[in-house]
Amino acid sequence: MTHAHPPLVLASASPRRRDLLAQIHITPDAIEPAALDETPLPRELPRAHALRLAREKAECVKQKFPEAIVLAADTVVACGRRILPKAETESEARFCLKLLSGRSHQVLTGVVVIDRAGQARTRLSTSRVSFTRLHADDITHYLQTCEWQGKAGGYAIQGYAACFVRQIAGSYSGVVGLPLFETAALLRAADYPV
Repeated sequence: MTHAHPPLVLASASPRRRDLLAQIHITPDAIEPAALDETPLPRELPRAHALRLAREKAECVKQKFPEAIVLAADTVVACGRRILPKAETESEARFCLKLLSGRSHQVLTGVVVIDRAGQARTRLSTSRVSFTRLHADDITHYLQTCEWQGKAGGYAIQGYAACFVRQIAGSYSGVVGLPLFETAALLRAADYPV
C-alpha cells in the first residue's frame, strides 16, 4: 500500500483524540493503544507524569510500527502538585469533582511524535480551568451522565461538565486530550503534511 505521506499511527484508544485529529483533516493509518501502567511514580509531579506517559506510549507503539510516524499523548488533571485519577468509579469521580469545585486546576497534555527515523519530539500544553462552586445535586446529576468514566479529573469538558467551567486559559483541545496547535507543529517537524 502506497501513501502520499508516511503512515501515521495514533497510540491512543481515545475517540476524542481521533475526533480532534479529524478536525485538522488527519486520519491515522492505524490506531494502536499502548497498554501501560499509568500510576504516577513516587513524588512524580504532574508535568513530568504527562510527558513521561506520552513518551512511553509513543516508544511502546513505535516498536510495533518502526516505519511509521507515531503520535501519542497523555492528559493529566492537577490540583497544585496533586495528580487526580482517571476516574473509574463513581466515588473517584465524586472525589475529583468535590476537589475541583469552586477552584482552578491545571490540565496538562504531553504530546510526543516519533518520526520515521526514530527521533522523538515533545510538547506540553498547559491550561488553567476554573470551576464554579458545585452543589451536591450538581455532582449527583453529573455522575448520572457517566461522561466521567475513564476521564482525567473525573470530567469531560466537551460534555455536560462544560456548564461547570467559569473560565479556561489555554488550549481547549488540550483540555479535551490533544492540543491541536502543538500536535500540528510536531507532525510538520516529522515531515507529516498538516
